[in-house]
Amino acid sequence: MTQSPAPAIDGETLARIAAALERLAPPAPAAADFDGARLFHYDADTKSVSAAPDYPLSLDLLVGIDSQKTRFTQNLRRFAGALPANHVLLWGVRGTGKSSLAKAAVMAESQASPDLRMVEIDRDAIAALPALFAILRGKPFRFVVLCDDLSFEEGAAAAKSLKSALEGGVAGPPENVLFVATSNRRHLMPRGHDESRGLLATAEDAEETVSVSDRFGLWIGFPPMDQTAYLSAIRIYAEKFGLEIPDLERRALQWSQGRGARSGRVAYQFIRDLAGELGRRLP
Repeated sequence: MTQSPAPAIDGETLARIAAALERLAPPAPAAADFDGARLFHYDADTKSVSAAPDYPLSLDLLVGIDSQKTRFTQNLRRFAGALPANHVLLWGVRGTGKSSLAKAAVMAESQASPDLRMVEIDRDAIAALPALFAILRGKPFRFVVLCDDLSFEEGAAAAKSLKSALEGGVAGPPENVLFVATSNRRHLMPRGHDESRGLLATAEDAEETVSVSDRFGLWIGFPPMDQTAYLSAIRIYAEKFGLEIPDLERRALQWSQGRGARSGRVAYQFIRDLAGELGRRLP
């Protein structure tokens, strides 16, 4: 038994189907507007860039990292002036001011270079870097693309994505983009290895991951903060905000012992707590 042919669809019906599909499709992301802000966040799911508030901490509030500030700002200033500059890896222990330095430096340098912008991308969205680069390419701005707390817990696949994005060529970073990553580990290595994959595969993953750090021309390390540097930071903050109290250092040490760490972040958290106790507002 032969089947009768399906009825032909006329042009008007096809037009209605196309219109219905267009209505069901997600709206195209709005064009990024980089005029109204200096900091932005990239959403890889929607392929859109949204403005973020200005970063509140100024460079002079980042204490104990003077050499790191000098090296980073020199490189940033060259980039802002369209001079050769290197992608940057800020590595070291947590709480030492890596991402704060990147954001505060961009805020400070944008005063002299009004076309400087920062776009933050989540570490889980590294594979979307080429799409972000495509948005930024050709714009009349200089962009610092920041990936905070970068590491490759999932192995070599994510490392390959980043290495490909930074290699250059059509999908690589355009001339108006500087890539900055922060990490707790110098070579962006995962904390553990999947032994089930075998020693050879694990070694290959490690080599792939380490090779990514070679794509950063500038490495800036942030060592742990010793007690002397920690107390120096406390005194600088207290003097700047008018929070001098008789037992300042003793209480600051107790605070760090309670946190189990000494860092610029812990020092600033203590100062915030002290300011609240004294009924003072911080800028």
